[in-house]
Amino acid sequence: MHSLDAARSTCEAFLPGLLGRLDDIPLTELERPGSPAIDLFRSHAGPGLVIPKTYAGAGASPLQALEATRALAASAPSLAVATTMHHFSVATLFTLADSLQSSGVEWALLEGISSQNLLVASGFAEGRPGSGILSPTMTARAADGGYTINGAKKPCSLSRSMDLLTASVALPREDGGGDMAVLLVPRAAEGITVHPFWSSWALAGAESDEVRLTDVFVDEQQVMRTELGDAGELDELQTVGFIWFALLISASYVGIASALVERVVARGRGSDSDRARLVARLESAMLLLEGTARMIMDGETGNVALGKALLARFGCQDALGETVRQAVEALGGMAFIESSDVAYLAASSHGLSFHPPSRASFVGPFLEHVEGRPLRLS
Repeated sequence: MHSLDAARSTCEAFLPGLLGRLDDIPLTELERPGSPAIDLFRSHAGPGLVIPKTYAGAGASPLQALEATRALAASAPSLAVATTMHHFSVATLFTLADSLQSSGVEWALLEGISSQNLLVASGFAEGRPGSGILSPTMTARAADGGYTINGAKKPCSLSRSMDLLTASVALPREDGGGDMAVLLVPRAAEGITVHPFWSSWALAGAESDEVRLTDVFVDEQQVMRTELGDAGELDELQTVGFIWFALLISASYVGIASALVERVVARGRGSDSDRARLVARLESAMLLLEGTARMIMDGETGNVALGKALLARFGCQDALGETVRQAVEALGGMAFIESSDVAYLAASSHGLSFHPPSRASFVGPFLEHVEGRPLRLS
């Protein structure tokens, strides 16, 4: 497919040789626990993909990052999903580095991530039933020069390969309340441990296990303070992070669906109209995401842009569900029987619906946003 080939060319331009190495490895091996995919991503300078050249990164634009992620997901779904967590975390860092809030530490961190190919895991509130995505997963206690952190994140992608962990936390105030903040913690910090958690065979290569922090000291300089706006909306850093997350996590699942549709097209399965319908729906999903990418490139990263990015994500999610179902049907029973790849890709493609915010939690805030109020994620 032309658009998928173009995405692969973009990926090759930024991460030369990586797709070839991934395609030499069976999908079953790439998607198992202990997969070689993350190490290959690191050795091909993947961690610097979206970091601007100013900070020694590759400087991929949001549109180029979208295409590269789609291409990676078509070959190694778990890798694309896991590294999305890294990319949106570093996007928050370079946004902070360019802001008036910058302490200068972020510049050094970004250059270190790029030059040393460090991976950053995300310890936000994803995967906690009954808890909002902004609910901190960690507790903090004031200590000399910083804070002592306790808590856990499960699942936490890149848990076994990460070099740094970002995590949400409520910093204690004298009045008994808490101020929202984001921590940046080195993996080597004393008190960080990783424990088995992910039991599903789907996306098992993403290293989505449990990360526990037990009396981990975090220096004050490793704390990025955030706050909600007057109407309860996210601040600039959180908003940029969520827009990048919505873009690249959706791209990951478009890539997974692309791998199935490409098989249908290559094998000439179904009628001409069947194949045209599949490709058209898939490309419609990509067009939604391209709109989000161009929005970021145009500097639209505020609250209204977040609403648009989430609409694109849910529109993409709806398109992929029907696309995958029809692609599996078109490939037929023998393709399903002869290899586990079709079943695996179909099962993994449903993961987009599990990432935050859920559709149910988005409805109320979205309707308020339609009426002109800021979009408030909870």
